[in-house]
Amino acid sequence: MFKGKARAYTNIALIKYWGKQNETLILPMNNSLSLTLDAFYTETEVIFSDTFNEDQFYLDNQLQDKKATAKISAFLDIARKKAKTTQKAKVISHNFVPTAAGLASSASGLAALAGACNQALNLELDDRSLSRLARRGSGSACRSIFGGFVEWEKGQDDETSFAKQVPSDGFEENLAMVFLLLNEQKKDVSSRDGMRRTVETSSFYQGWLDSVEADLTQLKRAIKTKNFQLLGETMEQNGLKMHGTTLAAHPPFTYWSPDSLKAMQAVRELRNNGVPCYFTMDAGPNVKVLVQKEHLATVQQTFGDLFSSQQVISAFAGPGMTIIE
Repeated sequence: MFKGKARAYTNIALIKYWGKQNETLILPMNNSLSLTLDAFYTETEVIFSDTFNEDQFYLDNQLQDKKATAKISAFLDIARKKAKTTQKAKVISHNFVPTAAGLASSASGLAALAGACNQALNLELDDRSLSRLARRGSGSACRSIFGGFVEWEKGQDDETSFAKQVPSDGFEENLAMVFLLLNEQKKDVSSRDGMRRTVETSSFYQGWLDSVEADLTQLKRAIKTKNFQLLGETMEQNGLKMHGTTLAAHPPFTYWSPDSLKAMQAVRELRNNGVPCYFTMDAGPNVKVLVQKEHLATVQQTFGDLFSSQQVISAFAGPGMTIIE
């Protein structure tokens, strides 16, 4: 019997990953850049044994159905192949993050599973190889292997598509991200389906791709020079462009809800009143607001009044994947 247990944190993309060039290997169409955060995480234990007849997947103490287990099994197969074993596994995962609510629980979940498999099967993968393994389960999971600012190199194949830490000289230590949990229901259009539909049918998609490289360069400059305004403006613009591509998909769709729009408008009003803060959204209705720690209380107060304090959760820069003994 071989065991491994790991914890990984969610990350929020400041420059979005939207679209795959290879569905099987999960190679993205563009580089992305994220910030790992400390408020939401997943702890996953994996046990490999000759006594198991099939893979079992428990999420938050619930045995998962065949569809959810099949996705985990496909990932375990990649790890098993590396370890040259056919042992079945039991995966026990606890999400300290709402699943499928646009808060990237798949990133923390698959990064934790990659770390747990690495430990259980003695794969001895370095961080780059571990990020490549995590990517095979969920694209954004490769970024959750690292803490702080992280860039995912799109690459051309399995070897060259990996995440790496972006040097920041501690810039992230002054930042906070306020999560507005506007809707915790499962999404109508999953990120995977939304991405595919956009890439295949959106007339705005090429414009998005053409502008990502410049956004990335600008965001890295903001990190290097510790320029919060440039960081926020670039992040906000990039996120809006990504969401714009969905409106021109066929059929069109959006992840925004009326509350999402209300939150975005509130961010603009805060800025007009001299509180520098910027928003971004992933494939879901929840809004994330980037702010410096000195203005955090004002932002929390504003959104606590606008929604409810239970819907407002603050996070700070978080660590990379860690092994739990």
